[in-house]
Amino acid sequence: MWRRAELCHSLLVTGRRLSVALVASILLGLLPIAGLADFAGPPNRDPRDIRNGSVIPDEGYCDQPYVVITREGNWLCTLTTGPGVEGQKGQHVVSTISCDKGKTWSRLVDIEPSAGPEASWVVPLVVPSGRVYAFYTYNGDQVATLRGRPIRADTIGWYAFKFSDDHGRSWSATRYRIPMRVTECDRQNDWQGKVQMFWGIDKPKVVGHDVFFAFTKLRRYQLIDGEGWFYRSSNLLTESDPAKIDWQLLPEGERGLRAPQFGSVQEEHNLVPLADGALYCVYRTKLGFPCHAYSRDGGRTWSVPEPMTYAPGGRRVKNPRACPKLWRTSEGRYLFWFHNHGGLSFEGRNPAWICGGIERQGRIWWSQPEILLYGLAPTDRMSYPDLIEQDGRYWVTETQKTVARVHEIDKTL
Repeated sequence: MWRRAELCHSLLVTGRRLSVALVASILLGLLPIAGLADFAGPPNRDPRDIRNGSVIPDEGYCDQPYVVITREGNWLCTLTTGPGVEGQKGQHVVSTISCDKGKTWSRLVDIEPSAGPEASWVVPLVVPSGRVYAFYTYNGDQVATLRGRPIRADTIGWYAFKFSDDHGRSWSATRYRIPMRVTECDRQNDWQGKVQMFWGIDKPKVVGHDVFFAFTKLRRYQLIDGEGWFYRSSNLLTESDPAKIDWQLLPEGERGLRAPQFGSVQEEHNLVPLADGALYCVYRTKLGFPCHAYSRDGGRTWSVPEPMTYAPGGRRVKNPRACPKLWRTSEGRYLFWFHNHGGLSFEGRNPAWICGGIERQGRIWWSQPEILLYGLAPTDRMSYPDLIEQDGRYWVTETQKTVARVHEIDKTL
């Protein structure tokens, strides 16, 4: 029923007129769902229709297509890909370059090879020298089993990075490991802290002279008892020797950002800096809403997480167990990608909605949402987006795990 209602909604947002009889036939299952997407016809001119986007290359599975603009002015996209489905052997991280604002892309370049240990969830950063860094989860301990059984290993291992000094055409042969303090969460995991479990979906943010990015640690395999942590580097923007980069794991102490009353699923933490120097973090739950929190001391401590609201003390923002993505634009405004319903599962990622935010008295106030992107097929489920700004124009990337695209967005939206 959910998928049928979703299709009716998608058809309506395109401006198509549906009779009462047709809507009833769709919802009651009198029309076969496999053929319903064909009713929508060919792609229309609406730029919100995901079929009008430009495809980003991959090897089959694809995730987190995140883009930075290099000093050459080109787009460099990093993504997680592989020949199978998510979590299968062969999953690795790659990059590709576009010289025409996403219309066409170069061949994929390995950051880590498919034949090596699992490498996943890559996020990029360009520093003032032009060097590009790529940070990712790397199964450096080559963990393959738990209690004698084969396991998925793409959230296990080291936080690693490589760099490129030729704008993404090649990557350093040396892989560097970011030190990750063993905390209570790790000591209570399935390996008693000898192995760490985590992943990240947050692109690094420049805050003054520092760099921050968030990620989620896990207490138990698999995806159980997540909590938010934050890397801060005071010299990543200026230090040319990767071995001398300073890393600080925040918050201070033994426990990451979470609130017990919101259950096990507290994950995919991501942040933006506020104008007053504070940090604002949002993350997903499976309670039908995301949570948010503020730090006023550079990430050392955080406010107690609360359900995300459009205004302080106001109506809750709704979102299923799907990526809730924050951005701050070059003009200092805030954007929030979400799915605007209170589902409790991974489903229901179509359409994608967006809110605009403004900062008042150290907190963000969010607008009413607008539809950003939609798909007409019941199986469409866009997620893990990125925002690109260049020459006064805006684009958003997204993935459905088997196809990733980039879409130019109407800046008046």
